[in-house]
Amino acid sequence: MTILSTTDRSPILAGGMLTRIGTTPLIRLNLVAEGLQAGVDVYAKAEWMNPSGSVKDRPAAWILSRALEDGELADGRVLLDSTSGNMGIAYATFGASLGVRVHIVIPSNASPERLAILRALGADLTLTDPTEGSDGARAVAAQMAADDPARFHYADQYSHPANWQAHFHTTGPEILEQTAGRLTDFVAGLGTTGTLTGAGRYLRQAVPGVRVVGVQPATPMHGLEGLKHLATSPVPPIFDPALLTAASNTLPCGAIARVTNSNTGKSVIVKINDTGGFRPPLIIDLSQAAYETIAAPNSGSVPVTIEVQALTP
Repeated sequence: MTILSTTDRSPILAGGMLTRIGTTPLIRLNLVAEGLQAGVDVYAKAEWMNPSGSVKDRPAAWILSRALEDGELADGRVLLDSTSGNMGIAYATFGASLGVRVHIVIPSNASPERLAILRALGADLTLTDPTEGSDGARAVAAQMAADDPARFHYADQYSHPANWQAHFHTTGPEILEQTAGRLTDFVAGLGTTGTLTGAGRYLRQAVPGVRVVGVQPATPMHGLEGLKHLATSPVPPIFDPALLTAASNTLPCGAIARVTNSNTGKSVIVKINDTGGFRPPLIIDLSQAAYETIAAPNSGSVPVTIEVQALTP
């Protein structure tokens, strides 16, 4: 088997807690696989077992290592980046261990627990307009770096090649080894797109015919921290759409949606919930009253369109 090389460099930070990053187990999801044809298994990679608790430990370590190797953090210069939470916690965890100052730009509606963890780890925080989301935080971080380049080294995880390279050299090979090459589909959420781009690029080279599936929220108003609706968001420079063999949209729990009968135009407002309101990908369970609003009694399946109106608190 030949794996195409990249022009990246491996991390120089090889000691301490950084040795605990990666080699996370695959966990078989028995309930998810119920009803699938015989021989089909579904696994999730337990990235919460990384030192700071998420997959973001991988790119954070590579980006931080690259900055140290290139002298970008000499003379007390501060590592600066934006985040919706997990990447910032990874930066702050490793920064505290290595004596590197970290400044995180994060929307002010990030969970109190995430903000408390960041502060406990010694990170400086700039809180941004929650209505602007992670894209707004990224814009603020870029402006801060432009205003004071001597003080800040702006990592910009969305464009940093070490983001996807970390997954090319760790996540992808781990999945290949753990599945013994018996892999048909690789599925990853789309945020910075580093996981999908890096691991997907490796697996496409290593496993002929593997399908790479990107998952994103179905609408701009989704409330799913860390994920992006790429159709209405700035596309991360590291994203390689050519890697995708399929894409899937998720419907956000707690949203209010208009369901319209495609044949008659009749519609009803429903709430998407986690008790069976929507079953992906194309089947919608409506109450009897809601069903009779848009369809004649006993008419069976009805083709519909779905438009998310708003998120509930």
